Amino acid sequence: MVAVINTGPSVRSIFNYNENKIEAGKAELIGDGNYPATASKLLKDSRLKLLLKQLELNANVKRGSVHISLNFDSSESNMHKEKLMEIAHAYMAKIGFASQPYLVYQHHDAGHPHIHIVSVKVKSDGKRIDMQNIGRNQSETARKEIEKVFNLVPAQGRQKEKTLDIKSAKSSVLEYGAAETKKAIAAVLNAVIPNYKYTTIGELNAVLNLYNVTALQGSKDSRMFLHKGLAYQFLNDKKQPVGIPLKASSFYMKPTLAYLEIKFAANKTGRNPHLKRIKNAVDLAFMQNRIKTVSDLDRILIQDGIKTAERRNEQGILYGLTYIDHKTKCVFNGSSLGKPYSASGIEERCGIKSFRASSAAVKILEDDALKNKPSQSSFISAGELQKIIDSVLQPEFSADFIPSELKRKKKRKKGKGQSDY
Repeated sequence: MVAVINTGPSVRSIFNYNENKIEAGKAELIGDGNYPATASKLLKDSRLKLLLKQLELNANVKRGSVHISLNFDSSESNMHKEKLMEIAHAYMAKIGFASQPYLVYQHHDAGHPHIHIVSVKVKSDGKRIDMQNIGRNQSETARKEIEKVFNLVPAQGRQKEKTLDIKSAKSSVLEYGAAETKKAIAAVLNAVIPNYKYTTIGELNAVLNLYNVTALQGSKDSRMFLHKGLAYQFLNDKKQPVGIPLKASSFYMKPTLAYLEIKFAANKTGRNPHLKRIKNAVDLAFMQNRIKTVSDLDRILIQDGIKTAERRNEQGILYGLTYIDHKTKCVFNGSSLGKPYSASGIEERCGIKSFRASSAAVKILEDDALKNKPSQSSFISAGELQKIIDSVLQPEFSADFIPSELKRKKKRKKGKGQSDY
């Protein structure tokens, strides 16, 4: 079982997301927790009203909605609703939500069985439930215990077999209209944004681009950029934007720039314990292998779950490098790890930069030799050309050399019995 927890500013949008699934025939409400009457027998507005009323007990809580998905292995598709509800009740109790009102929906629009739980983090006495590190602590403990009690397929073992299970958004869904486009992009956003640790839009895009999605801020003088707007768009197989950008606020998860900036701050400290893992992996790769290109490095690192994302200009020159660790879900820009791990640092370690400089020097000298070539007899041999290159690259002066005019004359020692006169 895999549990994913998201919080947000609007419980209404999360509620409507699940209710719209019911209307589309892709989900059903299978139960509830702490409702005064069976939720399925209540009107839609009444189900929502109870959640909203509880949120009103503490106006200081800005991100009061809680949206949890419990995902099961595809081999567990025959679980009946009663068992799913038992799992939902057990999970909510173990993470501290036993007394909270919540709704449980079973979705039928994915390749694996899963349920969604909608709740709020404000208690009946108005106090707020602390959800700091709940995913790493309470949720992880609950997951392991529930897997044993209900004999579920363990998530941890499957994570080792496959470190990442995100399907790339295919541009072909554009043919089916905006609804399918939004659904495909949302699937990538839901898998990446809550789970990876990134600190900039660039680092987030390094991951999203792997799955044919990109986040757009607009040009620096655009209205969207000035108003701190954000949109998401498809990328084709050549990583070029296609289709119409969709506003971040149009997704139920609300992955706006304001939301991401909160994530940036938390991720800065959250990813620090995993920084050395990437540096050690890069250093070890160079120690144990003959690496000549960045692609060689990528091919070695990916065996340990680390993917490199290159940034090149129109001329194909590498100017940026980002490391995506799929095992720890941490993303680091190369320069933040130190000069040896930046784009230029890696090229130096590969010997690419020094090779380019030498090649340029040889080309200049060869062109110059050909221009001034009077006859076949004056052809410059390879050995002579190397001597010319060495002389060109020789420093104009040595720091150890001192002109004779500036040398201080040594004072002659007077011999015994000698005088100045």
